[in-house]
Amino acid sequence: MRTYKLTEETKKELLGNLLGRNPGSFGEYESTVNEIINNIRTNGDKALFDYTLKFDKCSITSESVRITKEEIEEAYKSLDSEFVEVMKRSAANIRAFHEKQKRNTWIETKDDGSILGQRILPIEISGVYVPGGKAAYPSSVLMNVIPAKVAGVERIVMCTPPGRDGKVNPATLVAADIAGVTEGYKVGGAQAIAAMAFGTESVPKVDKITGPGNIFVALAKKACFGHVSIDSIAGPSEILVLADESANPRYVAADLLSQAEHDEMASAILVTTSEDVAKKVSDEIEGFLKTLERAEIIRKSLENYGYIFIADSLDDAIDAANAVASEHLEIITKNPFEVMTRIKNAGAIFLGDYSSEPLGDYYAGPNHILPTNRTARFFSPLSVDDFIKKTSIISYSQEALSKVHEDIELFAKQEGLTAHANSIAVRFE
Repeated sequence: MRTYKLTEETKKELLGNLLGRNPGSFGEYESTVNEIINNIRTNGDKALFDYTLKFDKCSITSESVRITKEEIEEAYKSLDSEFVEVMKRSAANIRAFHEKQKRNTWIETKDDGSILGQRILPIEISGVYVPGGKAAYPSSVLMNVIPAKVAGVERIVMCTPPGRDGKVNPATLVAADIAGVTEGYKVGGAQAIAAMAFGTESVPKVDKITGPGNIFVALAKKACFGHVSIDSIAGPSEILVLADESANPRYVAADLLSQAEHDEMASAILVTTSEDVAKKVSDEIEGFLKTLERAEIIRKSLENYGYIFIADSLDDAIDAANAVASEHLEIITKNPFEVMTRIKNAGAIFLGDYSSEPLGDYYAGPNHILPTNRTARFFSPLSVDDFIKKTSIISYSQEALSKVHEDIELFAKQEGLTAHANSIAVRFE
């Protein structure tokens, strides 16, 4: 990995390089995505099945597009039973964490007869996209679906691309069943996003789409936003490890590589106050690369977006971490909890030697659908809140309105909206 002295100049260069991975930077694909979306809107199932044949090399019809109970049962039989139990334990942890995020409707009454409140209801139908391609991610199925179930969403639709044989990855199917997906469809790519956003003869229109995907999926979500709600336009995965001289270089190296193996666009960054740790981490990375299965992908990722920065002080290192606003932030220092109190921007924070990032990916319970590309400055992890809607409740008695009607009328007149003022004034003629 490239090693630099942390300065304002090198930090600025890093931020510019990382932002180049934003899906919004790939405008050359937008015309293709828009063409797919418009075709799905116009031609529905026909276009959807044509794209499935073209991109996934699989012939799907209205009779075979929906995942059946028999296919789910077959998936259970094909998986190792211990893996199924692990997924169930993971799901239990995720559910327990998200249960704590639930909010309740509230109503407040006052002596003058005014009533204010907030009504909270789940959205009616949610869609989750599950990618196929290079790897299957049943963990993402659990993370996307369980918060929706906890929120009370009754209908959850899953779309995922089929293989050439017309089958869906069995781990995806089992995870969907464990999490509570109500119906699944064998379609993928931008065409699946469009199908859920606008509906076809076979795939229902949903209220919200969540889930990861490639650049075409990301751009399709961006294009459909407004017609449907989305979680985010997620970029490639990223990790930043903030370490001092107390850090174990072998642990740090292993954790950096855990994200670099996702794809060639993933980012792995170490910011440390110790030159010795920096050198040893670099050496450990080279050692790991001799044995890891996805070494080729990791090397390309590190060449593109892998960095080691040596900071003069812990203060400088913390400032850099806040500027990067990483999706995953590991703090491996003498006093990680003290350092954590100074972190303002991060998707998820992992504290100490034994809180490796994959703990959050698979098992601990907090959601692993996290803001990327510095959006942790203003976005949050996927949560129960993403699957609810809030409605304000307002009720005033005559007595309550009489005390404030002149204020409201004055406010409306100052804005030049005399009909607004009149709407209040007529009640006191």
